[in-house]
Amino acid sequence: MRSALPKVLHPICGRPMIVWPLLAARAAGAERVVVVDNPKGLLAEHLPDDVAVAIQHEPRGTGDAVAAAAAMIDPTAPVLVINGDMPLITGAAIAAVFAAHEDAQAAATIASMELDDPSGYGRVIRGAGGGVERVAETKAAGDATAEELAIREVNAGLYVFDGGALLAALNSLDQDNAQGELYLPDVLPVLLAAGKPVQACPLPDPDLALGVNDRVELAHVTRLAQERIHAAHQLAGVTIVDPASTLIDATVAIGEDTTIEPSCFLRGRTRIGARCTVGPLSTVIDSVLADDVVVRHSYLDGATAADGVTIGPFAYLRPKAVLRENAKAGTFVEIKNSDVGAGSKVPHLSYVGDADIGEGSNLGAGTITANYDGREKHRTTIGSRVRISVDTSLVAPVTVGDDAYTAAGSVITEDVPPGALGVARERQTNIEGYAERRRGTGS
Repeated sequence: MRSALPKVLHPICGRPMIVWPLLAARAAGAERVVVVDNPKGLLAEHLPDDVAVAIQHEPRGTGDAVAAAAAMIDPTAPVLVINGDMPLITGAAIAAVFAAHEDAQAAATIASMELDDPSGYGRVIRGAGGGVERVAETKAAGDATAEELAIREVNAGLYVFDGGALLAALNSLDQDNAQGELYLPDVLPVLLAAGKPVQACPLPDPDLALGVNDRVELAHVTRLAQERIHAAHQLAGVTIVDPASTLIDATVAIGEDTTIEPSCFLRGRTRIGARCTVGPLSTVIDSVLADDVVVRHSYLDGATAADGVTIGPFAYLRPKAVLRENAKAGTFVEIKNSDVGAGSKVPHLSYVGDADIGEGSNLGAGTITANYDGREKHRTTIGSRVRISVDTSLVAPVTVGDDAYTAAGSVITEDVPPGALGVARERQTNIEGYAERRRGTGS
């Protein structure tokens, strides 16, 4: 990957790569999940709280990695072992391998797939009767023969074992291979030698087991994961006008009859209700949109919009921006850490920061809440049914009472009582003959 970030922490559609197979295992019914990490312990903080972590102290291969978790393996239960860089595997596919394992009463079942280009994968070696004998690794020259390299059926990197049989076989592994590692597939001939059945269960779609070893492969599996996400939303009643230009994280929820216009990015913990329209060219991150919300060509990060809110175009809603029912944040409006009351409007060219606005108020163009005095942030309070005229600056902390007005061009530094008109500007003075005098001086 040529990265300081561990491979399995690279994100795919909003989730670290390692979380994808973990969630698939949970969906298949896994009661306990163990992730094997190295001594740096970089994975733990990215995992759900109920996931256990085992440490492989030296990178001595996949067999040694499983052995590092041996104390957490129940010898009386089936055990799933899966590669951490297999983000496209599904709970249904894992459950199918489990079912095949139970039906055959096998000691080990490996998932396999046939690839047109099997480069880099271990080859499944079958005996004369078609049964699995072993897996020929191909990580280094000398691991496999030319005949074995010509085999297209490969080890998918997903195994189901009888727990007790796996623990016993792990003790028999050796490092007699080109890389000097303990390979997990080498337990298969050990089990066969002990008279225990081993089988392979082909996966219905090779994409399910695609691995990631570089950023080209990362982009490929991300595209496939994104197609799945789009399809799931579309089948649930969401219109995605142009999927090719639309990015939706796996963690995003969208309600029925919502339309996502082209070139939208929906990220993180975003929740979008029913009958909304988002876009085109909008980014929504960790935000909550209720029903019937319209977002046009805007950027939302950590914002909340209630039913019937309209946003944009070219609005920027920053964290803790809250718009109540039928409120509006219009063109070139920035709102941060503020609560805009039901039916209130900030139509255009305004900055609202650290403010509380009541119901039915209107902030004219160029309204600014001056919330920072150079040392601390202060809040502005605007009541209900207030009319803030154009080009008004409200220097916090300041309160404008219900039904009050401000005059255009005012700098409000003191509270405006309810129903009053706040005027804070110099009276106009006209200098007669000014232009002629300038010409006379030659300037």
